[in-house]
Amino acid sequence: MTYRELAVPGAFEITPRQHGDPRGVFLEWFQGAPFREAAGHGLDLQQANLSVSAAGVLRGVHFADVPPGQAKYVTCARGAVLDVVVDLRVGSPTFGTWDTVLLDDVDRRAVYLSEGLGHAFCSLEDGSTVLYLCSTPYAPGREHGVHPLDPALGIAWPTVGRDGSPLTHQLSEKDTAAPGLEEAAAAGLLPRWEDVREFVATLA
Repeated sequence: MTYRELAVPGAFEITPRQHGDPRGVFLEWFQGAPFREAAGHGLDLQQANLSVSAAGVLRGVHFADVPPGQAKYVTCARGAVLDVVVDLRVGSPTFGTWDTVLLDDVDRRAVYLSEGLGHAFCSLEDGSTVLYLCSTPYAPGREHGVHPLDPALGIAWPTVGRDGSPLTHQLSEKDTAAPGLEEAAAAGLLPRWEDVREFVATLA
């Protein structure tokens, strides 16, 4: 298992070692010790989520108030998604920066994103199945979103699916109504860099 830090500090791409034989494939998609070494702290698992998405579905950009925020460890068990991490921490040297990782059922990579970061993905084929390990349970009163198509973010979303066919982006009503980055910042919805740093330091 190898870790690669993304362009957004606090986010990592994780590539597992796969063991295949005529029966199929086995892999460990999360290991506590390598995670702690890379992130500097453990992952306090409080909830595990699963979503299934049609081709073209966009989910996100989602984030939670810090403290406590919600860290996520994400993989795609079936199909393929382009996973996106966005730095939404006001005051961060990389504020507004985003990075992507292809999560699919071939390389079986995972993405970890720390508290205060935004998460989104685009499904590249029907039935794409995404698994999330979360550090806190769902709490609608402190969870928010930024519009994934906001020009201020400029995320380069895929326009063709895994099979090469054109994608039609589909958003939930909630994500369609989400504010842009500048609007969310002006409303005080975004996490502050210093608050995130202080909270993450308590996890070590």
